[in-house]
Amino acid sequence: MRSKSWILFLLGALLALTIAPAAFAQAGTAKVRVVHASPDAPAVDVIVNGNKALTNVPFFAASAYLDLPAGSYDIQVVPAGATSPVVIDAKGVRIEAGKAYTIAATGKLAEIKPTILIDNLSAPAAGKAHVRVIHFSPDAPAVDIKVAGGPTLISNLAFPQASNYLPVDAGSYDLQVTPAGGTAVVLDLKGVRLEAGKIYDVFAVGELASIKVETAVTTPPAAPAALPRTGGESSIALIALVAAATLIGAGLVLRRRLA
Repeated sequence: MRSKSWILFLLGALLALTIAPAAFAQAGTAKVRVVHASPDAPAVDVIVNGNKALTNVPFFAASAYLDLPAGSYDIQVVPAGATSPVVIDAKGVRIEAGKAYTIAATGKLAEIKPTILIDNLSAPAAGKAHVRVIHFSPDAPAVDIKVAGGPTLISNLAFPQASNYLPVDAGSYDLQVTPAGGTAVVLDLKGVRLEAGKIYDVFAVGELASIKVETAVTTPPAAPAALPRTGGESSIALIALVAAATLIGAGLVLRRRLA
């Protein structure tokens, strides 16, 4: 686990570059969370607006949401500890005010790309949690997510897709992941506890032979902006934003394994 001093160093580097406002509701900001989900990609260093800000970003890291000023960023990505080659050189990477994003580096290194999800931070109804499942295992087939001995909750979820948010009663559940339309259990998740008022993003990550589950838990803002239900898209320029923010995840990692 990283030390508090290292976390503070990362925060300082980010604030020096962005001077981000603290509240999502404040005009001109967006919420951005980043996931490094490329299982065979090496660690990288990132240069933002000419400043080397982020270093040695590993797999798997998921950041907390960060309030960032909307606007344009010039970002370069190089191998950790090196100055070349510049594997990503993106000019004018833009983020929009009033939106919340999960930006992930997905796929194996030879085919690495960004996957961008639009997140819904609306508070669940009383006694409910919201659950979204995200398939980021590049060589795993499409899957179904089921209650053990019960109904199928999500069908035919393929890489690199995310399900819709499911409103679920708070409580404890035994869940299973199987190939789409099949019965063989790939992941057996017993005693998964869901707390009322929380938003759960459940990531299937790694290659198929070592697939695992990581969970990011969010407490909604007191007064969230109205957002679309969910979504995903890719943009070459946003690869750089993925890498640039991922080190924040290395310092502010929000990971919880379900086993």
